[in-house]
Amino acid sequence: MNSENLRNACADASTAMAKLNLDAHADLRAKLDYCIGSYDYDKNPEGLYQYGKATLDELKKFKAKNPRKVNKKIIDNLEQALKD
Repeated sequence: MNSENLRNACADASTAMAKLNLDAHADLRAKLDYCIGSYDYDKNPEGLYQYGKATLDELKKFKAKNPRKVNKKIIDNLEQALKD
């Protein structure tokens, strides 16, 4: 389990969500950003897993409707990091 990879994948996903600028995802992105900061402080990845999975689900749903707006690599990296 490499928590640093998960942290980086979550940060990339948060950036992608910010670029989409969707109000519906603002709360989820804020929680994910909080968990990234919390992980940087205490190295406990628990929140990253919880909100990383929720973010992955939302990005997949959005990509299904808007295939060109979400980079597949961001989804793949997040998916892989959650598995590790």
